[in-house]
Amino acid sequence: MLMRFQSSRTATTKVALLLSTSMSALAVLTTPALAADPVADEQQAAQLEEVVVTAERRPIDLQKSALSVSAVTAETLAQGNITDITGLNGMVPGLVVARSGGGERVISIRGIGSETPENTNTQPGVSYHVDGVYIFNSIAANAAFIDVAQVEVLRGPQGTMFGQGSTGGTINVVSNKPTLSHYDGTVNLGGGNHGLFKGDAAVSVPLGDTVAIRGAVQRYKHDGYAKATGVAGRPDYELDQADETGWKLSGLWKPTDDLSVTLSTIQYKGDTNGPAQKNILDPNPNPRELTQDYPGRSLVDTKLYSAVVKYDLPFATLTSISSYQKLLSEQAWDGDALTADLFYAQTYSPLTFGGYRYDHVALWRSRGKSYTQEFNLTSKTDGPFQWIAGAVYLKSTNAQYIVEYNADDNNLVTPPLPEDTAWNDPRVAAVSYAELSSIVRKSWAAYFQGTYQITDALSLTAGLRYNDDRYSGESASNGSATSGAYLQPAPTEGLTTQETTGKIALNYQYTPANMVYASYTRGYKPGGINSSAASGNAYSIKPTFKPEVVDSLEIGSKNRFLDNRLQLNLSAFLYDYKDMQFLEEDPILYGEGASNAPSAWIYGLEAETSWLVSRHWRVEGSVSLLKGEFDEDYYALDQAKAEAAQNAAGYPGYLFWSNFFPAVLARDAARQNINGNDVPKLPDLQGSVSATYTNHVGPGFLTAKAEYTYRGQYQYRLFNEGAIDTVPSYDVVNLFFKYEPDDSKISASLSVTNLFDSAGLNSRFSDPYGSAQVTDTFIPPRQWIASIGYKF
Repeated sequence: MLMRFQSSRTATTKVALLLSTSMSALAVLTTPALAADPVADEQQAAQLEEVVVTAERRPIDLQKSALSVSAVTAETLAQGNITDITGLNGMVPGLVVARSGGGERVISIRGIGSETPENTNTQPGVSYHVDGVYIFNSIAANAAFIDVAQVEVLRGPQGTMFGQGSTGGTINVVSNKPTLSHYDGTVNLGGGNHGLFKGDAAVSVPLGDTVAIRGAVQRYKHDGYAKATGVAGRPDYELDQADETGWKLSGLWKPTDDLSVTLSTIQYKGDTNGPAQKNILDPNPNPRELTQDYPGRSLVDTKLYSAVVKYDLPFATLTSISSYQKLLSEQAWDGDALTADLFYAQTYSPLTFGGYRYDHVALWRSRGKSYTQEFNLTSKTDGPFQWIAGAVYLKSTNAQYIVEYNADDNNLVTPPLPEDTAWNDPRVAAVSYAELSSIVRKSWAAYFQGTYQITDALSLTAGLRYNDDRYSGESASNGSATSGAYLQPAPTEGLTTQETTGKIALNYQYTPANMVYASYTRGYKPGGINSSAASGNAYSIKPTFKPEVVDSLEIGSKNRFLDNRLQLNLSAFLYDYKDMQFLEEDPILYGEGASNAPSAWIYGLEAETSWLVSRHWRVEGSVSLLKGEFDEDYYALDQAKAEAAQNAAGYPGYLFWSNFFPAVLARDAARQNINGNDVPKLPDLQGSVSATYTNHVGPGFLTAKAEYTYRGQYQYRLFNEGAIDTVPSYDVVNLFFKYEPDDSKISASLSVTNLFDSAGLNSRFSDPYGSAQVTDTFIPPRQWIASIGYKF
């Protein structure tokens, strides 16, 4: 078990010991003597393939890159029926994909991600790219993978090459490209339990010697994994179902050997009843049945248009990457996640002789658009110095409507909420909270990184990036309205931040198959605007919040042994994490916003391996051991604590106004010190192991795979509030079988995920707004899918 912090000094000492011990272990484990181990002739013929990634803006062998990176291939995605980023939970060391209110994905790597997902004007801590294009809004990460070649996960700050909030790391989704040399395509159709249908098709067509196009379309649908039992007239209202459509069209024009132009669009739409988020106070013990009475909904519609132009100069390749993106997200959910009677019983206070009847988020609509432009020059000479230089510009606009209703037993003005108000104009009567805002972000950056080959074995890499982020906008909010909430947005306080990030790394390739590296990197995530506080509706939350910065030290080793049949990659890291952004309650109701936790340490060990035991057997695995704690005093206000203090002081919600100072003071006194708390979304242990068997069986080729995944316990929020924040561990077993007849283009496969039907808890969400209820999101139940594929 990893050590706990007693103080910053002892933390540093212990981590230094951990890192030095790890380096000693690396030296032992990476001894090239293993390469001399004799093997049978049959085993010598089977070797691990080379994996090429675009980890630092240029293609490179994964085993030669001086950073922690994992590549998940399209084949692996298909075997696990992985349709979006959530399916990678547990497969990549340090990666956690949780959910927030309304079901938005929250991506963290090594404990760094987004602790402000409900504030869509903030930036994620893990940047998300599709074919090198930065995806500006984290909600767009809900979209499915469409015609994907592989998914690359870079762990650790990537401030130099990727910027844009890559404090935790970067995810790059690499699509299949049009090909000039040949015509090819695939068609896959599958079905399974829970009414599952999965179909996709892709084709690449050359049109002469200089033009090629590629098109892809996919459909994914299944019935709900869970149901809400309290919705009037619909006792089995389905939740956690899928209804997704996506398509991609790209064209390649290569008129000369020096010039290529690729135009592409990727579009996705998902429209469902929303996720199943079960209140921890729900009396129904069945994790797939929710005693809620308000129907939810989740709509995500994304459009990405991009143009990539490459031109080979005598000394370098000039690349232009342009993109335009649009996002529409509409969500509604039962904020109390219970029926009216149950919610009233849970919130009833004998001090005030009252309780709440319901809390419904009738509409949370986000409309966003973004334009990005990047130019970079990549050296192409054969000398000892390789370099890349670039400049990036981004402009994005994000507009929000938020409408929330709640009612208590003494509030006779607020009527019951009819269901059809969920998609009406939000500026209607009897809302308890409404917000209308529009935030504009303008960002530009310039970067340079170079690698100098000092000797044949030793190289030095150094890079810098300058970031400039500017926010402006307008906002209006209204809490506890009992008549028309006609909001008139006014300009907010602007914000400008500048930061320089960088990287320096040493890479020692002491044999052609073995290397060690050590690096220092800095990551940066810009600050932003708190809409409610900027409108003057807060007591202690500031109108703006500061950027966060991560300084990282990492050592690692990448190795191939046993005549290229065994791969073992190891890393150890230490983070100094400053000003982590998180959602904090304000003493004034609905004044909450993003604040900054001053300081934390995070450290850990990671390992990934792949072993070709023989021509027919392959074993793969990964593991991460992580630890992190806050190490400075900060007195944060949790919504649940604030409301409890308010009620204990005799000021129930229906008698509370923003200018009622005694209630404000009662809530403000409920702050708690986070010093010593665990960093959220940081499982102490996480890993997976799989065994794959391939052989010619009968008149065809058989692939059989068994996989075990373990995701350890973690804290969902930095408050570390026991049962509220503790997310317990879970494990799952998956199976996959595929048969490809000889001399045939047809294949048949069967995938079974969560074989033993585990009700593992993926994440736990404590609502920072409204009723402060705590809800659980479970992993999908056992799912099987049988598919037929055709390649041409």
